[in-house]
Amino acid sequence: MSRANGTPYAPHTAEETAEMLAEIGVDDEAALFDIPESVAFDGDFGIEPRTEREIRDECARILNRSDDLVEFLGRGHYGHYVPSVVDHLADRAEFLTSYTQYQPEVSQGFLQALFEYQSMLVELTGLDVANCSMYDAATALGEAATLADRVRSTSGDVVLVPEQLREGKRAVLSNYCAGADMTVETYPMTDGTADVDALAERAGDDVVMVYAESPTVRGCIEERLAAIGDVADEADALFTLGSDVVALSVLESPERVGADVVVGEAGSLGLPTAYGMGLGLFACRGDFLRQVPGRLVGASEDANGSRAYTLTLQTREQHIRKERATSNICTNQAWVALRAAIHAATLGPDGLVDLANDCVREAEALAARIGELSGAAAPVHDRHHFREFVVRVDQPAGAVAEDLEAEGFAVHALDDHMIQVCVTDLTAGRTDGLVSAFAEVL
Repeated sequence: MSRANGTPYAPHTAEETAEMLAEIGVDDEAALFDIPESVAFDGDFGIEPRTEREIRDECARILNRSDDLVEFLGRGHYGHYVPSVVDHLADRAEFLTSYTQYQPEVSQGFLQALFEYQSMLVELTGLDVANCSMYDAATALGEAATLADRVRSTSGDVVLVPEQLREGKRAVLSNYCAGADMTVETYPMTDGTADVDALAERAGDDVVMVYAESPTVRGCIEERLAAIGDVADEADALFTLGSDVVALSVLESPERVGADVVVGEAGSLGLPTAYGMGLGLFACRGDFLRQVPGRLVGASEDANGSRAYTLTLQTREQHIRKERATSNICTNQAWVALRAAIHAATLGPDGLVDLANDCVREAEALAARIGELSGAAAPVHDRHHFREFVVRVDQPAGAVAEDLEAEGFAVHALDDHMIQVCVTDLTAGRTDGLVSAFAEVL
């Protein structure tokens, strides 16, 4: 490797670099990048050298500025108690230091764990195939849209989503669709769930995918999923259902309501609430096996006839010709998928169902208590709820949320008079304080 240009890590000589730049038609490497001046490196990081103790003290001061709030927040980010066994097992060196498991001969343990994770998703969704390569629910939804564009014979290019969809998820989906010459449109909702009649009127030959959620972004259980599936089927559109691994343990099987693809958050198991870090759930029918983005772990046999695991059907451009790739998603979500699998295995089928049932009961009980307060009505939607619900308040919602924050509780203010509250096993023991704070604030 040449050191002619002053670095052992760049293989080109100064003459070779000049020749390539001349061929491109630029004067130097800097011309290949468009970096805003406000964030461009000016040669000085502005970080004074300090001792280890000084740095630790400064970090402690910064962290102590964080508000100590009890978070009754939801809308896609859910915190459940993570058993200590998850940390103890997932923090083993062979898991923490492992990158993508390209070499099956040295990765059998990790590959088997991922295979079990995929198998759990298959059991929860009733579909045939699941992967562990999605960043979060939003990217999984975007990948479902591009999959629909590839597999549906319709000439349509419209993706229909509920009008009440989390803003960040909608933005990621729109970004995916823009690159594939698709457009995103909404269909109406009524009382927190889909207006199926309005959806049926809108769904036509131009629709390539219909997306619905259960629970919805407001925590409502979608009661007419099978009817939504029929609408999608009539339009020859892919039916994609959004949910999460805890809710799927008690809701009707997606396969039974006609879902072609299931997306959502799997990070509600195994991960604390991070409001950014996630694990995307992606499962689909076997018909789309060779169109699944990311990669799959498959089970086979080795030369001795013993069961063995390996990465298979790696349909991304890093592994196959670009024009044949299904996606450029390149995340290694193996470690967080491992954590979700350990958490699910620790709970077991009965424990997972118990956790999900608690999400129904705790939300119902808290909504009833808040609804009894003067100046509040809850739940707003006459539906069954999972984890979260909406409260209508007489006072401005933003002011109520601020006052609750001053009392030590964080909730979502949706609009002028709507507040959303989410309760899980982590916050169920703090509901008395929340109700008291609501009563005082209202």
